[in-house]
Amino acid sequence: MKNLLIEIYLFVCHVYDTRSETCYQRLSNNRAPGFTDQELITIWFFAHLEGCFEKKKMYRLIAKYWHEWFPRLPSYQTFVLRLNRLEPTFQTFGAVLSHALAAQRTLACDHLVDSLPVMLAQHGHSYRARVGRELADIGYCAAKKTRFHGVRLHCLAVRRTFRLPLPAQVWLCSASHHDSKAFIEQQPEIASTELFGDLAYPTPEIISHLQEQQTRLIAPKKKPKGKELTTDEKYYNRLVRRIRQPIESLFNWIEQKTGIQRASKVRSTDALMVHCWGKLAVAFFLLVFNY
Repeated sequence: MKNLLIEIYLFVCHVYDTRSETCYQRLSNNRAPGFTDQELITIWFFAHLEGCFEKKKMYRLIAKYWHEWFPRLPSYQTFVLRLNRLEPTFQTFGAVLSHALAAQRTLACDHLVDSLPVMLAQHGHSYRARVGRELADIGYCAAKKTRFHGVRLHCLAVRRTFRLPLPAQVWLCSASHHDSKAFIEQQPEIASTELFGDLAYPTPEIISHLQEQQTRLIAPKKKPKGKELTTDEKYYNRLVRRIRQPIESLFNWIEQKTGIQRASKVRSTDALMVHCWGKLAVAFFLLVFNY
């Protein structure tokens, strides 16, 4: 455990030393606090690897078992306040780790696309939720048959045989944003390959956008109104869903390792952004270093 903590701290310091222009900069008189942002980020990564996904559990883990390694650990309120200011920093770490993942990707491989709901509130509570209204709103998750208040995490991933897909592009949209609309607004670059999506993606705009890049969209056949699919169409849909299944496995793995889908403890827009980008950075870290 000590070696793991040291390795994480050295990695964090390396990113700060090489990409400091995009990390959180302090311009106040307290621009050099005793408890550094590097230590704060280290705690975030280390606590997630120890299975502590909530800020209070992170703080208690360090205060109870690792306080001698962080002797200037501030109060819990200060810990949370400073952590919620680090969204740009987590995006920087995500970009660095994503660049490392790019070295493992093969351009000729097929791509998968889907979205994952990040839920601040569910069911009846979603109509009364007020957190993060600048981005979050009410949407419906068909896979879980759940109405929720929150955001959607969209992921374009490279398919790998017998392994988890590698995320290539990730972006956030409000929960009410349809997957096809979010895809067109993002305008991802997918050249000369095949893209596997669900029923939300075969729209004229998406097909036209992909054809310009010589990419073919493959999605299940939609059942005609008042009719049934043919036997060949059913087998085709089963094959497409089987090929798309790894991106569901990727989402399940990210949820298992970070708890990203459950955001009921989030209390502000800043905290929501840290929740999303910070946990994605942890997932990328695990993929890069094979933890």
